[in-house]
Amino acid sequence: MILKIKDLKKDYGDFHLNWSMELQEGMVTGIIGANGAGKSTLFKSVLDLIHIDGGSIEIFGKTCDKLTMKDKEDIGVVLAEGGFSTYLTIGKIIPVMRNMYHAFNQDDFKKKCEQFQLPLDKQIKDMSTGMSAKLNVLLAMSHGAKLLILDEPTAGLDVLARGELLDMMREYMEPGNRSILISSHISSDLENLCDDLYMIHKGEQILHEDADTVMDTFGILKMTEDQYRQVDTKKLYYVKKEGYGYHCITRDKQFFIDNYPQIILEKGNIDEVLTIIERGKRA
Repeated sequence: MILKIKDLKKDYGDFHLNWSMELQEGMVTGIIGANGAGKSTLFKSVLDLIHIDGGSIEIFGKTCDKLTMKDKEDIGVVLAEGGFSTYLTIGKIIPVMRNMYHAFNQDDFKKKCEQFQLPLDKQIKDMSTGMSAKLNVLLAMSHGAKLLILDEPTAGLDVLARGELLDMMREYMEPGNRSILISSHISSDLENLCDDLYMIHKGEQILHEDADTVMDTFGILKMTEDQYRQVDTKKLYYVKKEGYGYHCITRDKQFFIDNYPQIILEKGNIDEVLTIIERGKRA
């Protein structure tokens, strides 16, 4: 087990994080939720950057206080705040990384910087959003970490830049013994990358499924007021009221195909499922 979180609790006045999850070796696990849902609080808790109010967190089978320096070097991190002064150039960062991480691969890192057109003599503050995002992910990957923890690494990027970052992550996973925990509010980024997905809403876990299950099992029902009054609501998962009727999630598409053929049934996609869960209510 790479990461195990059990009954984690963190309170900030009117915000409460309550979370449990597991991340297996060789897997990519995604955390999807709107801005402010608790993703960053969760990641900072995992990294022991904030004090938690309850529960337990284990990385590589150890609690945070038991992690050795070697264990910590096996973790690569991208947080929204960034890790280096924006006045540094990549050339100035390289010796810092060499001193911090025994496994830092300088030659490969320089090669990747050239591949992604990241000049070694340019200060971070003068880089575009896409360039600095690619640099942050490359730094996290540069020392062969067993676990990457990436908090919103694609935020603010255009489609092309997001695609490049996702390709970098797929390549990184090729050895088979690495794991990634990644968060995003852009669910389409995670559909084809993650093995499983968690959805977070107001600090609570509202869904955990294999990525394929979300796409294949969930159906979106679009029905009028009259149709909604006639259906078996026990077969509904979440319901969202619309101006003309209801949008509903079901886990039993075949039931509605067989019994309510007049109701519009569409294949679920992560964006729609997340919207209905976040803005609707449990059926």
